[in-house]
Formats: sequence, C-alpha cells, structure tokens
Amino acid sequence: MYFNNIVWLTGQPGSGKTVLGTMLKNYYEKKKQKVIMIDGDDLREKTGNFDYTPDGRNKNITNAQMIARYLHKSGYTVIVSLVAPYRDLREEFKKEFSSLITEVYVHCEDERGREEYHVKNYEEPLNNFLDLDTTNDTPKQSFKKIINYLKRYEIVEF
Repeated sequence: MYFNNIVWLTGQPGSGKTVLGTMLKNYYEKKKQKVIMIDGDDLREKTGNFDYTPDGRNKNITNAQMIARYLHKSGYTVIVSLVAPYRDLREEFKKEFSSLITEVYVHCEDERGREEYHVKNYEEPLNNFLDLDTTNDTPKQSFKKIINYLKRYEIVEF
C-alpha cells in the first residue's frame, strides 16, 4: 500500500536535494504511484523569481507550499527539493499535514558548487525529520536511507 504524501527535501544548494528527489520520483513512478516533483530551481525559472533575498526566498517557499498543497489534495505524492532555509515556514507546513509530510534535511561538508547561493542564516530542522549527511555517501546510498526511513514509518512498501 502506498500513501499519498509529501516528501520535503531541504538543505543548502549542492547538497543533493535535486538528485535524491529525482531518484525518489523515479522510484514512485516505477511503483505506478501518481507523483510529481517540485524543484526550487525549476520553480524559480517558471515563476521568474530570481530574488535570493529573504523576501524572495519566502515567496519561493510559499509558492512551493501552495503547489504542493494543491497537488497533494489532487491525489499526488509530492516531492519538493527546495533550500527552504526558514524553519518557521517548514514547521507550519508540517503541522498542516501532520504525518503525511516527511522532512529530509540534506547536507554535506564538502563543496560541490553553488556556494554563492548558500544561505548564511539557514535554520536546520529541530524535530520530526530525517537527517541525511551526503558527504561520504553515494546518491544510491542516500536514496536507500530515505526509502528505509519512509518504510519504517509505513509511508512506502517495497
């Protein structure tokens, strides 16, 4: 049995959110699940929001949440890969969806490019999230950790 849920991958640019989100989307598609992915870079491109100030970031986050909310209510599993540096916006969204949302904090210690887009005041999650350090893992290893976490909470089955 599969649950219509939201998986929110958050973390600094270059940490692996988009790669892992794409892998997760492919996984759900192979299982014939209705799934869609919202990627922060794609969303900025589609909305024309290239403002990386706090106001611009807030707008990008609230746009992603609005779209995710709509798609979730339309029966999709939604995967979001977005920096989303502000904890209060993420926590508010998690409260709305309770157990139907999984927050995955993706981070790494090495430089992978895109450091110019890093958010100095990024607020790490404090509770109810999967802490995923991708520094020494391959994308496949990190992906398996996400799947195992989702399986543990009966959000997916193998």
